[in-house]
Amino acid sequence: MNISNSVVLVTGANRGIGRTFVAELLRRGASKIYVAARDTTSLGELLKGGDRRLVPLPLDVTDVDQVAAAASVAADVTLLINNAGYAGFDGAISAPDMEDARREMEVNYFGTLALTRAFAPVLAKTGGGALLNMLSMLSLVSLPMAGTYSASKAAGLSLTRSLRAELGAQGTQVIGVLAVQTETSMGAKLPEPRMTPHEVVTDALDAIEAGTNDEVVAGAQSRSIYEAFTADPKGLQSKMSTRLPQRA
Repeated sequence: MNISNSVVLVTGANRGIGRTFVAELLRRGASKIYVAARDTTSLGELLKGGDRRLVPLPLDVTDVDQVAAAASVAADVTLLINNAGYAGFDGAISAPDMEDARREMEVNYFGTLALTRAFAPVLAKTGGGALLNMLSMLSLVSLPMAGTYSASKAAGLSLTRSLRAELGAQGTQVIGVLAVQTETSMGAKLPEPRMTPHEVVTDALDAIEAGTNDEVVAGAQSRSIYEAFTADPKGLQSKMSTRLPQRA
């Protein structure tokens, strides 16, 4: 699909990759962007330029009422970008409790599912459109120092593939973006080197415009890791498994 003149909803638009998506969508000529965040006051910096194409939208992807309200308000969306995410960055056993693990699944898996279920009819009415899910290379390889986050992203990848199969009948393009750590507040908790959000976003939106209906490995560093994974999946997992959570 063409980004130019598209109507887009970006979750987690207030910072990091989400904010970069907004900037690049504007540059490519999107006609309207619903910029969604749990706290719309956090969108102040993004909105201060007064661009009328940006429409703030309060949205906690784990809140069923807010999800339904968003689908009602943003009933003209042609591209849904499920970018909101949460990471506790702890091991499955070393974490003090399971609160972060539950939150990761609620946001990264159930939130994506809820938004997609709510907006699938909207996309159908606007001609099929496109759906982009921000995943991670940790969808494919587990990192023990982010054990439950890895599990939530693996669930997100499996979900994305199921959504692609189900939504194909209505002509919806479904992309899952696989990327390694980036220079964001979330990515800063992972080892260097890190990519820029712009690398991830440009590759993701290029894939949308190219009509890709598959997973996309975004950024040169991600592609290098992906090549190592495809060449020797067990070998890469063994290497990643040495990165254990640090105990106090």
